[in-house]
Amino acid sequence: MLIAFNKPYGVLCQFTDRSLPPRPTLAGFGLPPDVYAAGRLDHDSEGLLLLTDDGGLAHRLTDPRHKQPKTYWVQVEGDPQDQALSALRDGVELNDGRTLPAQVERLDAPALWPRDPPVRFRKTVPDAWLAITIHEGRNRQVRRMTAAVGLPTLRLVRVAIGPHRLDGLMPGQWSPR
Repeated sequence: MLIAFNKPYGVLCQFTDRSLPPRPTLAGFGLPPDVYAAGRLDHDSEGLLLLTDDGGLAHRLTDPRHKQPKTYWVQVEGDPQDQALSALRDGVELNDGRTLPAQVERLDAPALWPRDPPVRFRKTVPDAWLAITIHEGRNRQVRRMTAAVGLPTLRLVRVAIGPHRLDGLMPGQWSPR
């Protein structure tokens, strides 16, 4: 079984949380029993999360050797110049090594659901949207990549993993694939 889930902002990619106070988890969304997340999204990221009850499938989806492309729509602070976009496309040096080259393009602001809480807006600081596709999955990689080129991430939404897409799922909704 494979489930596509649109993970809302602020939800942990696990079914339990032992912190106090407890934070929202996957347990609150009526997902089928015995599925678990194939990969992760940080609590402050949104979008496509795949869940499965098949360990082999989870491995194929998440193992870096299979290089499943992951596409994100990223709202960044600043006005991306060609030099920053080229750096992202070529690979960026991070504290855990150089990233693989990414596919990067500018986007018009996508029609997304409102985020709660909303992204802060500052009249004097421009922002822009990028579509970034990576083939690895380091911890907070996209956020660290954009920060490394001077474009801090304001909002990050994963829209695809390999052939799997959000396909109109609203935050908190899921569907079998």
